[in-house]
Amino acid sequence: MASHAPADSMVAAASPLRDWAAGLPADVLLAILHRLDHIDILTAADNVCCSWRRAAREEPSLWRRITMRAHEGIARRLNRCGMACEAVRRAAGQCEAFCGEYAGDDGFLVYLMEQAPYLKSLRLISCNGVTNEGVAESVKELPLLEELELSLCENVGGSEVFEVVGEVCPHLSNFRLCKKLFDVRVQNRDNDVRGIATMHGLHSLQLFSNLLTNKGLETILDNCPHLESLDIRHCFNIEMDESLLLKCARISILRIPDDPLDDYNLEVQSPIRIIPDDPIDVPCSDYSDYSSEDD
Repeated sequence: MASHAPADSMVAAASPLRDWAAGLPADVLLAILHRLDHIDILTAADNVCCSWRRAAREEPSLWRRITMRAHEGIARRLNRCGMACEAVRRAAGQCEAFCGEYAGDDGFLVYLMEQAPYLKSLRLISCNGVTNEGVAESVKELPLLEELELSLCENVGGSEVFEVVGEVCPHLSNFRLCKKLFDVRVQNRDNDVRGIATMHGLHSLQLFSNLLTNKGLETILDNCPHLESLDIRHCFNIEMDESLLLKCARISILRIPDDPLDDYNLEVQSPIRIIPDDPIDVPCSDYSDYSSEDD
């Protein structure tokens, strides 16, 4: 026998939402909504009252800086890419910053570059639907980009895509590329270096669990003369010898491979640092063609 909802609950469900926030000034209502996560606004604000629904759907300033962070379990239960597109749509062309975890693929990047021409900050975390091709095509339409993060995105990496970023994003000052695991057995060690070395305007760089070597890091330092903050924690192919320490002397904030992870907020796995008995000497590429264009 099918169950039935009580009559009073059915009436309540059919009744229009009570507009209990109708008397609140717009700035007060927006201040309340700004305290909420954008996922909560998308999934729940419509059901609070008419004023919340109207503000959530019709106030672009609420979506100027979008943050959609959540763990993988929640991500599986929600259409995160669809929600990300809806959040950007509500910004009505005013979106300046987007941070998404499990919330983006190449299709979303196409939508983002069409709907957010003034985007200055793009942070993608654990977005495995994003590829090198998607990143390369989207950044070409985002010339104002100042901050880029591509952390734990398993299908993004390599100098080719980062060279595109360096070429088409002249205002880029903050770049973050974090991986879950350092594995000494991987031989393609300086795979990202040439591309990062073209980002001459960088002020802040974080490379977590990257495979780059001393020579690769020196190449980046030589070609990014404005660096003030450098985080290379868990980059265990790097040995902080006297020469490298001298090059890093100009860096105001320096985090080296063995520094603690107290303030690190992404997933990390125990590094594989065991070197084989007969290690293979992997030659580094020649990066001499990637000289700084500092004025």
